[in-house]
Amino acid sequence: MANEIIMTKEGYDDLVKELNELKTTRRAEISEKIRIARGFGDLSENSEYDEAKNEQAIVEARILTLENQLKNVKIIEKSEANKGTVSIGSFVTIRDVEFGDELTYRIISSVESSSDMTTITDESPVGKALLGHKAGDSVMVTIPSGAKIEYQVLKVE
Repeated sequence: MANEIIMTKEGYDDLVKELNELKTTRRAEISEKIRIARGFGDLSENSEYDEAKNEQAIVEARILTLENQLKNVKIIEKSEANKGTVSIGSFVTIRDVEFGDELTYRIISSVESSSDMTTITDESPVGKALLGHKAGDSVMVTIPSGAKIEYQVLKVE
């Protein structure tokens, strides 16, 4: 599979839901905005029309992106995940060696969107550094500022 995207079932479901929302509700809303804006007259000086057309272009681009991503998704099943090894879909508990703070994160694909503060992507500095490690491992993470932080992997589920 070209450019395979590995993600969790939940992340896949969220992308499908977003795609359906864009194709049905958002397209209809924008179409109505364009219809109303056309009624305002001269399209060359119609800011409402321009704004609606720009919004339409953004939504159509997002739809295309989502469709392309969904074509290349491989859903990682819990049974496929390496037991005890950090991978996409894993819950990992780590401790900051310097300060002793314990944190638990779920590793998700960078394609999955989440505003949840308990998730990190596989492409973030911490997520990337944790992948492939097991409980008991020490991991050095270089953060964007260049500083290094050492974490101890306590538990992987």
